[in-house]
Amino acid sequence: MRTACIIPTYNGRDDLARLLASLVDQTLAYDLVIVDSSSTDGTEELALRHASLFFSVASRDFDHGGTRQMVVDQLPNYDILIFLTQDAELASPDALERLVANFDNPQIGAVCARQIPHLDANPFAQHARAFNYPVQRRIVDQASARRFGLKAAFMSNSFAAYRRQSLIDVGGFPRSVILAEDMFVAARMILAGWKVAYDGETACRHSHNYSIMEEFRRYFDLGVFHAKEPWIRASLGGAGSEGRAYVVSELRFLGARQLPLWPVSLLRSIVKLIGYKAGQAEGVIPLRLKRRMSMHRGFWK
Repeated sequence: MRTACIIPTYNGRDDLARLLASLVDQTLAYDLVIVDSSSTDGTEELALRHASLFFSVASRDFDHGGTRQMVVDQLPNYDILIFLTQDAELASPDALERLVANFDNPQIGAVCARQIPHLDANPFAQHARAFNYPVQRRIVDQASARRFGLKAAFMSNSFAAYRRQSLIDVGGFPRSVILAEDMFVAARMILAGWKVAYDGETACRHSHNYSIMEEFRRYFDLGVFHAKEPWIRASLGGAGSEGRAYVVSELRFLGARQLPLWPVSLLRSIVKLIGYKAGQAEGVIPLRLKRRMSMHRGFWK
């Protein structure tokens, strides 16, 4: 199967250099495709030295789904499309090969890998990866989707792979989404009869040390996404008690040795909830205020 590895970039030269170093010794043959959004820090020059194919878009025109789909449209002769974000790092030399091996099952349309935290991850970032990215493998289809609820469509383009035919079948990545273009596609695939996999035995390093305000902004954007795409919850179900389980799990993760962080953990959880609810109500919030509340301000035009 002919494989392309696609990396969107923007002002992340050091991150990209780290990712490229982890790609050098991969056991899978692939073509490297980089799409840069008008970087000014040397990212574009680094990308041009390493990419088999290079695309450039204006930063104001970048769209999480639309830009990725633009690249997909330019790669008609590839069977498998791997997506990585510039701040990821492959955890082993066979990571690409192991992820692509999931497509030996002809019913699987998409798969994402486990994420483990970067070495500089704070306790909250460490727990987020431990909670959301278990070691166990999972395959979800239309028959089992309701059992998983929203997690049925769990997908992360920080390290994910798609069968190109399955992408075409569901119309490709959506244009004009604030984020979660990966979840959007995974949900479409499940409803179209494809299977979606999570490979907990294949990993990349990827994490963020978000501040409390950054958590608010990210969850505001998640709320916006679900408000604009209500069909996902309607078709697959909601998150159930996942939020409460996360709060309890994080306190247990911190444990007695990090007791001073418990109030911070609870505050972060409250802020996330407020941000998500605000995002769901974005229709009544003035545009200028939405730009200030959002992590992806370029979405609001």
